[in-house]
Amino acid sequence: MPEMDLSGKFLIAMPGMGDSRFEKSVIYLCAHSDDGALGLIVNKPAPDLSFGDLLEQLQISAPGGPPDIRVHFGGPVEHGRGFVLHSGDYSNASSTLLVDDSIGMTATLDILEDIAHGKGPAASLLALGYSGWGPGQLESEIGQNGWLTCDSVPDIVFDRDNDSKWERALAVLGIDPLSLSAAAGRA
Repeated sequence: MPEMDLSGKFLIAMPGMGDSRFEKSVIYLCAHSDDGALGLIVNKPAPDLSFGDLLEQLQISAPGGPPDIRVHFGGPVEHGRGFVLHSGDYSNASSTLLVDDSIGMTATLDILEDIAHGKGPAASLLALGYSGWGPGQLESEIGQNGWLTCDSVPDIVFDRDNDSKWERALAVLGIDPLSLSAAAGRA
């Protein structure tokens, strides 16, 4: 295990991070170990792609019509791969990573089929691509003031109001976004 295990936590992008793909991002960390980290951005909807479009492309039928689920940009790695963050009430023994009691991640087609047929989790967020870090990379970025970390809040993860998620995640830490500086420093 790494010195800090951030699995199940939020990463909140600091202003001035320098990578526009992550500007004002809130990332839910699904896994963090000595081998690196994997997370999904939970507040950046994928433009011009609906869940119904995705089901159609994958030739998955939705008997009652496609559920109203937003498709998100999960990160810059493997854009063609889908990941579903979901409430802990759903699990597929062979393919679900239960991050904690309240949130799991499943990256196989069966969860999309279950959702399309009304047998999926109570809450879910579909992300295309993921955010990944090699060994020690995330710790280094946190040390350089690129990210803040805090406990995750399922209501923030699954809420449809993506525009407020960054501010709400900062509020978990008691931070007013206007007080943040883009300049890194050491006391």
